[in-house]
Amino acid sequence: MRIIVLSGKIGVGKSTLCDLLVVQADAKVVKTRQLIEAVAADRDGKGFVPGRTSLQDLGEQLDRETGGTWVADALDAFLKQHDRDALVVVDSVRIQAQIDELRARYGLVVYHIHLTADDDVVANRYSERAKKFPELASYEEARRNTTEANVEQLSAKADALIDTTHCTADDVWIRAATHLHLFPRNYDRLVDVVVGGQFGSEGKGHIASFLAREYAVLVRVGGPNAGHSVFEKPEPFIHHQLPCGTRNTKAELVIAPGATLSLEKLLGEIKDCGVGPDRLKIDGQAMIISDDDIRAEEVLKATISSTGQGVGAATARRIMGRGAETKLARDFPELQPFICNSGEVLEAAYRGGKKILVEGTQGTGLSLYHGSYPHVTSRDTTVAGCLSEAGISPTRLRKVVMVCRTYPIRVANATEGTSGPLSQEIGWDIVAAQSGISVEILEAKEVTSTTGRRRRVASFDWVQLRRAASLNGPTDIALTFVDYLDPVNKDARRFEQLSSSTIHFIEEVENVAGAPVSLISTRFGFRSILDRRSW
Repeated sequence: MRIIVLSGKIGVGKSTLCDLLVVQADAKVVKTRQLIEAVAADRDGKGFVPGRTSLQDLGEQLDRETGGTWVADALDAFLKQHDRDALVVVDSVRIQAQIDELRARYGLVVYHIHLTADDDVVANRYSERAKKFPELASYEEARRNTTEANVEQLSAKADALIDTTHCTADDVWIRAATHLHLFPRNYDRLVDVVVGGQFGSEGKGHIASFLAREYAVLVRVGGPNAGHSVFEKPEPFIHHQLPCGTRNTKAELVIAPGATLSLEKLLGEIKDCGVGPDRLKIDGQAMIISDDDIRAEEVLKATISSTGQGVGAATARRIMGRGAETKLARDFPELQPFICNSGEVLEAAYRGGKKILVEGTQGTGLSLYHGSYPHVTSRDTTVAGCLSEAGISPTRLRKVVMVCRTYPIRVANATEGTSGPLSQEIGWDIVAAQSGISVEILEAKEVTSTTGRRRRVASFDWVQLRRAASLNGPTDIALTFVDYLDPVNKDARRFEQLSSSTIHFIEEVENVAGAPVSLISTRFGFRSILDRRSW
């Protein structure tokens, strides 16, 4: 239990702060004004006329009769009816005796915040208050009351003094919440990120879906140019906009401000997944792709094998088109029920000690800055880029799970160009010989989730692994498609059941990446991930 006691002049902002504590910190409230009105009702309202003067007079009478203990008595009765672990706000106290009695009964759980402000500011605020509550003609008249005139003396012994003169209501809340340690002083490491270590299609969706059950909040960045497949029967489900744990968890879902959205695909996915505004939160700053954005990327489909979803064009327009015609998620009526400030959602999760999973899209080799330009995507696909898009500080980071497949792929070459370099490119016949899976099955299976294009394949690139590890600093590697290394692997249910050559391969990956291979996908299916994590 924590008891927050507020004091200060009329109009200084006590009730506004109280209301914000209720909304932001789920505080319970004891209002002394209501206590006084209740006493008046019990006494048949004799001589009590609702208004500032009557409140002041009866409050002073109660102080004389009880020595100021009436506030503590009311709090005692209140706490008998409420959770004693609650955050309780007393709005407000007016004399030191009231505070002393609260401290005598409740000790160190009492925290006294005194609000102050310049008299001219308070006078202006008082004139506004008079429109909502029966007040005296002016603040000068109200402060003729002896208790009101002396209320500033309470600041001398307060635990915190906040001057609200040049502050908004939110400024006061932030300052008060910091004094009350409602924000973690140390940035608790509650955030884990899943990123791709190659050129995308590493199986991040399968890994993210598997991990999602352990998190209270799932965050999606990127755009609809990436499709993440999750295992379901009879057919897998492909997520283009929502987190991969949407259908197999009850976690809160957040689409980050750095995301780029296809309105049609997003609304369709929301419907298919049956999620509502109570669960899904979309930051109002997220960008919406237009038809013109999609048309603008037609040329890139032919030259660099772009997915042509309009993500890059929308991102460019976000930078260059700062006028009214550039609309964000907050400007679309269809999304209004879901719109939020994702920073506030994340802050609430931090305060509650809730674990957060950020799901990156595409792969490190496609990073706008660190990939083989121009054969790259329109964003930074590293862990740093994911955190930036999500609005999460690096100091919140706990784990980085970098997903790599045993045979990296790139999308098939463009009609008039290439999708980009792929070291030691091979044919699917070599993979077939190694895995025991027919070429026909591999070619049917190895198509992109978004466009359905065929994939090129290569031998494992150790230089790329080291570069991706350097950029992302993974704490863990998730190795996928180990069934491509040996037919026996698809039936493995424990690590030691993998072939000896696969185990040696995993050891080499760990050495080069400098991180343990703690998740191993033996195939795409139920119970197909070997979990070797120590966390």
